[in-house]
Amino acid sequence: MQCKTSRRTFVKGLAAGGILGGLGLWRSPVWAVTSPGQPTVLSGTEFDLFIGETQVNFTGTPRTAKTINGSLPAPLLRWREGDTVTLRVRNRLDEDTSIHWHGIILPANMDGVPGLSFHGIAPDGMYEYRFQVKQHGTYWYHSHSGFQEQVGVYGPIVIDPKEPEPFQYDRDYVVMLSDWTDENPSRVLAKLKKQSDYYNHHKRTLGDFIDDVSDKGWAAAAADRKMWAEMKMSPTDLADVSGATYTYLMNGQAPDGNWTGLFRPGEKLRLRFINGSAMSYFDVRIPGLKMTVVAADGQYVAPVSVDEIRMAVAETYDVIVEPSSAEAYTIFAQSMDRTGYARGTLAVREGLSAAVPEPDPRPLISMADMGMDHGAMGHDMPATDDSGMAGMDHSQMAGMDHSNMAGMDHGQASGSVSQMQAHPASESNNPLVDMQTMTPVPKLDDPGIGLRDNGRRVLTYADLRSTFPDPDGREPGRTIELHLTGHMERFAWSFDGIKFSDAEPLRLKYGERLRITLVNDTMMTHPIHLHGMWSDLEDEHGNFLVRKHTIDMPPGSKRSYRVTADALGRWAYHCHLLFHMEMGMFREVRVDE
Repeated sequence: MQCKTSRRTFVKGLAAGGILGGLGLWRSPVWAVTSPGQPTVLSGTEFDLFIGETQVNFTGTPRTAKTINGSLPAPLLRWREGDTVTLRVRNRLDEDTSIHWHGIILPANMDGVPGLSFHGIAPDGMYEYRFQVKQHGTYWYHSHSGFQEQVGVYGPIVIDPKEPEPFQYDRDYVVMLSDWTDENPSRVLAKLKKQSDYYNHHKRTLGDFIDDVSDKGWAAAAADRKMWAEMKMSPTDLADVSGATYTYLMNGQAPDGNWTGLFRPGEKLRLRFINGSAMSYFDVRIPGLKMTVVAADGQYVAPVSVDEIRMAVAETYDVIVEPSSAEAYTIFAQSMDRTGYARGTLAVREGLSAAVPEPDPRPLISMADMGMDHGAMGHDMPATDDSGMAGMDHSQMAGMDHSNMAGMDHGQASGSVSQMQAHPASESNNPLVDMQTMTPVPKLDDPGIGLRDNGRRVLTYADLRSTFPDPDGREPGRTIELHLTGHMERFAWSFDGIKFSDAEPLRLKYGERLRITLVNDTMMTHPIHLHGMWSDLEDEHGNFLVRKHTIDMPPGSKRSYRVTADALGRWAYHCHLLFHMEMGMFREVRVDE
C-alpha cells in the first residue's frame, strides 16, 4: 500500500512562507547559517526572546500557534563555543512556559524543566538563562511545558567551534523537521487514550489477508492474524500519530511550500538536520546525492557516506553533500509509518523543483522485531482468555518457567542462542504492561523497520564512530537496567512499569561513571533523552562507539551507554515522544555529592 499526498496537502504551501514572510520575519525560501544578517538568525551573546501566539495556516484553515519571536520554527540561535550567553525569555501567553536547551551541557537551574530545574515562567514573567557554552555543533531548543512544543515552541541552535572543523563546506543550511496538527494536542491525546490506534489508517485489509494466504498459506496467514488479534495490537502500528492529522514541515514549510536552499554547482553544502517533531520519526534522503555524515547530536563522527538516515525524534545529524550539476534535488523526509512526508529542494535558483518520490510501501512490525519470534517456539502455546497471547501478556510471562525457556533460539538475526531476558518485579501482574521482549538484541547494525534491503545505504548506529576516544576512560562502576514499558490499548507508558508520578528518582553519585542499559519491552520505538549529561553509546562488546544526547530504542532492542555523573542537581530523563513523556515515560535523575 502506498500513501499519496492528499488533496489537502496541496494548500499547505500557504503556511509559513505566506504567514511568516508576510510579517517580514523570514525571507523564504533561503535559510543559510552563513548569512547571519537574516532576520531569523540571532547571533552574539545577548538574546531577547518572547513566547506568544501567532496565526498560521498550514492546511487552508487558520490556526493559532505558540511561537518564539513570532516565527515557526523559532529563530536560529548562533552561539560561539567558550562564550557566556544570556537569554532573557519573556512569557506573553496566558499560561506558564519554559525553554529547554536540548543537548546543551549547563547548570541544572538553566536546563528549563518546570518542577525540576525551576518553577517555570509565569504569564507576563521573565526568566534569564545565563551559562557558558562548553560545546559546539548542531542542537535545538523547545518548550518543556505541556504541549507547547507540539504547537510551535521550538527552534535550532548552531554553535561555532573554537578550533577549525575537520571538514570543509561552502554553504551551511539548517533543515529542521517537525510535525503540525490543526487539532488541539489535548484532543489528540484524549483520542489516543480512548483508542490508541485512532490515527492508524494503514491497517491491514481483507486484500492484504488474501495476499498473505497466497504467500504463506492459509494456516500461517490465519495464525498470524489470530495472534495479533489476541494481543489487541496491529503490525502496522509504527506511529501513534500519523499523517491522518499531521502535516510534516521542513523549516516551517509544508511539502508544497517547497523550502529551497540555493547552491552553485560544485559547492559543498553542509546540511544540519534536526528532528524537532513531537511524535514523528523521519527517513531522510536526497535522491541523486550521497550524504556524508560528519556529526551526530552535535559531536563529530568519522565521515560515513550513506543514501538515507532514520532520524529519531530529537536527534541531529550534520551531512555534507556535493551537487555537481545545475539540476534541482529533492530533500525527502518520509514519516516512518509512510503516511506523509516533509519535502524541500536544493537548487541553483529559486522556483525550481525536482521529482518527489512516492513514499515507500507501508512497513509491518514482525514478532522478531519485538524480540518475540514465536516461529521458533511454535504457535501452539496457550493463549490468554482476552488479554493477550501467552509469551506477550505479562500475567502469562510471570508464570512461565524461564529456566526451561532460556537458551531457546528465537530466530534473531545473529542466529545465535540467546538467554531469556529477565524483567523487574514491578512489571509483574501490572495493568500498565501489556508485553515484554523475550530475547532483545542491540540491533546496532539494523537499518530499522521498513528500511532493510531497500536498495539504499542506510545509516545505522554501528556506522557511527566519534572522532575521539571515550572521554572518561573509566570502566563503569555499576549498571542500571531500565525497561521501556507500556500498554498499547490504554496508551500508558512508563519505565519498569512505573509511571513518573509513582516513581522514585534515579540517584547518581557525583563523579561516578555508570552504565545504563535500556530494554525495550514495547512494540514502539522510543528516543530516550538524558538531560545535563552525555550518553556514550557502547557496542555489543562494551566498547565506546559514539557520544550522543538521544538514544534511539527500536522494538525488541537492548542497548547500553555510559554516563559520567558530572552535573549536580535534578535532571529530566524521558522518552522524547511528547505524548509518551506526558503519559509517564519520564524519570527524575538526581546527582548528589
